[in-house]
Amino acid sequence: MTKQISWNDFEKVELQVGTIVKTEDFPEAKKPAYKLWIDFGKLGIKKSCAQITSLYKKDELVGKQVLCVTNFPPKQVANFVSEVLVTGFVLENGEVVLAQPERKVPNGLKLK
Repeated sequence: MTKQISWNDFEKVELQVGTIVKTEDFPEAKKPAYKLWIDFGKLGIKKSCAQITSLYKKDELVGKQVLCVTNFPPKQVANFVSEVLVTGFVLENGEVVLAQPERKVPNGLKLK
């Protein structure tokens, strides 16, 4: 059974859309991952890392919009500081499908 949360709990989570503007390999990560730089409009460009190498190539990620949690504290991952959490759907085999808007929206727009 899924653990229920209150509406107030949900309202605390900042989910915003951003556009990936830069990607790099992340060989220092324990599992295959990319370093991502994501433009959130007024919020600026934030860094993240994501274990999405099996379904996505670096060059196809640039320009793609993704849904991210933007109000977690920064997290040190190997030698990289991740500032936002990129969201996705984890398949049974461990592959991650990115959560994205179905059409282009302004960077920084919040999910409500």
